[in-house]
Amino acid sequence: MGIKQIIAVASAKGGVGKSTICANLASYFAKDFKVGILDADIYGPNQHILFDVLDSKPEVKTIDGQKSFMPIKVNNIFLNSMGFILDKDKAAMWRGPMLSGAIKQLKDLTQWGDLDYLFIDMPPGTGDAYLTVASEIKPNQVLLVTSQSKLAVQDTLKSKAMFEKLKIPMLGLIDNMSYSIYPNSDEQILEFPSINLEDAIGLKVLGSIPRTKDLANFNPNKFSTFFEPLYNELIKVT
Repeated sequence: MGIKQIIAVASAKGGVGKSTICANLASYFAKDFKVGILDADIYGPNQHILFDVLDSKPEVKTIDGQKSFMPIKVNNIFLNSMGFILDKDKAAMWRGPMLSGAIKQLKDLTQWGDLDYLFIDMPPGTGDAYLTVASEIKPNQVLLVTSQSKLAVQDTLKSKAMFEKLKIPMLGLIDNMSYSIYPNSDEQILEFPSINLEDAIGLKVLGSIPRTKDLANFNPNKFSTFFEPLYNELIKVT
């Protein structure tokens, strides 16, 4: 059966919360489905940090004469990341071919088993990593993460243009960290001058997630209610 759906969570702009969005969505999906996360951000992997498994290492087994990774299972999610392989205090100073090879091997040599969904936490930018994921991993669909910062919007347009060129369908946008909430109330505080993202980028906004301390300090054992509407929306289209 293999992997039924591969969904890339992407943004050309760094710092818009892509990894946190990916971790929260995977956690929600894992309540009802078999789910994995591939952290493809070779230069700045974060999923092993978010799920608090920094000191874990994937077991390596020889299967059919080839060494394979057994993904770390945490909270019913199968996880593999370059963060498990690199020393945590060292940088991956790799050029394009090495970068592309690492991403491909990380996906192909991991024994994912049968999954309903594999989420790919993409690196920022629009370079070699994107081309490798598109040509070698072939995601079924992409979720773009942005905020209402005009800089994030411009970078998201670049992401959209690249995925259009690569002919990978885009599910829509997640509007992240664009508002905060007053303590002890439901009143929203806008973080940026309001932008109509659907008009500016030309994709449907699937959900808006606020900037909150709870989300900044991701807890894999706690489900954020802010993601439930987004989960329900995604179930309709994946």
